[in-house]
Amino acid sequence: MSVCVRIAPSPTGNLHIGTARTAVFNWLYARRHGGQFILRIEDTDRDRSLPRYTRNILAGLAWLGLDWDEGPIYQSKRIKRYQAVVQQLLDQGLAYRCYVSEAELEEMRAAQKAAGKAPRYDNRHRFLTEAQRQAYEAEGRQPVIRFKIEEPLEVSWVDLIRGPITWNTQDLGGDMVIARADGYPLYNLAVVVDDIDMGITHVIRGEDHIGNTPKQILLYRALGHEPPQFAHSPLILNPEGKKLSKRDGATSVAEFQQLGFLPEALKNYLALLSWSPPDGEELFSLEKAAALFDFDRVNRAAARFDWDKLNWINSQYIKRLSPPELVERLTPFWQAAGFDLSGVPDPTWLEDVARLIADGIDRLAEAPPLSRFLFQEPLSYTLAALEQLRLPGVAEAMAAMAATLAAAELPQVSVDSLKPLVDQVAKAQNMKKGLLMKSLRAALTGDLQGPDLLESFALLQRRGWALGRLEAVRKLVSW
Repeated sequence: MSVCVRIAPSPTGNLHIGTARTAVFNWLYARRHGGQFILRIEDTDRDRSLPRYTRNILAGLAWLGLDWDEGPIYQSKRIKRYQAVVQQLLDQGLAYRCYVSEAELEEMRAAQKAAGKAPRYDNRHRFLTEAQRQAYEAEGRQPVIRFKIEEPLEVSWVDLIRGPITWNTQDLGGDMVIARADGYPLYNLAVVVDDIDMGITHVIRGEDHIGNTPKQILLYRALGHEPPQFAHSPLILNPEGKKLSKRDGATSVAEFQQLGFLPEALKNYLALLSWSPPDGEELFSLEKAAALFDFDRVNRAAARFDWDKLNWINSQYIKRLSPPELVERLTPFWQAAGFDLSGVPDPTWLEDVARLIADGIDRLAEAPPLSRFLFQEPLSYTLAALEQLRLPGVAEAMAAMAATLAAAELPQVSVDSLKPLVDQVAKAQNMKKGLLMKSLRAALTGDLQGPDLLESFALLQRRGWALGRLEAVRKLVSW
């Protein structure tokens, strides 16, 4: 059997990290078995489905590099197909028109709640006569279409992750609405029709869909088809074991992109949420994972989102990038911070900046604050830096450093050429080297923390800014 899977997001919101993890699992399974990975947009909710969410979903999957083999297929363009299936079920006596009003449903639910019963539809319109139907329509009532769910009946399947599952139809809430009064299908019908038409062999989705599965199995059988195999992956929870929400930080793929996570790192981490490769490796490409992926290594327990681990994985991928590659990734973040990249000395200067800060960032968005002193002129200073520069003897040492640098006329600016000058000034000023270095950092970068000082010094001197910043200290501290 040729494997065919699908990812079917609803464009009622941005691409959620949970949906992205589901897409990763589907992609891995399809690639492992040489099958098809289909993208379907489930946009039949006309009130909540918006084009901007569709664009966000497509962009997010593309950014992650989860290439699909077919699609996107839009449910909104298949309405006539669903309506034909609804009519087929009506003609076969497997579905019926229900005229119960919302007020009557509310009254029914209230009575059930008062009696201590679970809310459910009592199937009251399953056996309406033709005269009763005509009477309701004369009142102007628009019927929904309900699918008949026979009770009692056990619906069973072997879940590829969770093993055997059995559901009694008495727990499904009564006959199921499969089409609205306006003729638009509801989720359970549309998804079954789509999966039949597209030849889906394996439905890989989150465990929040388990309750839909017995209803869908009944629909498959009513339409004369055997259901596909199901695999329900565990949910992604926050570190406290609660549902992941905006309070926990980013929840959409676009937000992770804006925070400066690399797509290859995020994919790697998503694959590790509830799955692990046999060799125990934590850093791998999806192509490598695809050769190893199967459901026997998917944990049934909920996955807990670990920001520290994601940051670490991302930092490892950043370190693996060559300087030109890192510059390419960093450029949008530098530009968004307002840095003028056209005024840099040469392309290799940006590569050297990237090399300088690579070990100090977990995410690309951390680069602008860390490298701001290399792009910002005039320099801004932290309060701690100003206090450092106002210590006794510091202004004089900075003036001496400026004079020594100006007189040196270095043929090539590098750490190796600057280090002797720093040693010379420390000795001449009778200043401990630690104090001099700390003061140099304050003068050159405006802060007491940052990347390697001598590398930073060299980059600033290559740009022609180091000397002016050293000379500015005396005026700055006397202000």
